[in-house]
Amino acid sequence: MRRSSKPLPKDPNKLAYKIMQLSTEEPELPKERSEISKYLSEIGKRGGLKGGPARAKKLSAKKREEIARNAARVRWTKR
Repeated sequence: MRRSSKPLPKDPNKLAYKIMQLSTEEPELPKERSEISKYLSEIGKRGGLKGGPARAKKLSAKKREEIARNAARVRWTKR
């Protein structure tokens, strides 16, 4: 049985239904990733690691500050 981050329902009928679903569920087998998928994942990761520092080097200090200020404002207004 897999663990879920979602809490179980409080309603007894819904809880019984959820328990029945979880107990009759077939276990998921881990999926094998294809060679192509592994390769594409690796090159994507390499590009992602390069992109941030390259972008930061290209931007001026003033522009980086503006981007950081905007990001902070968006983070604080979401809450």
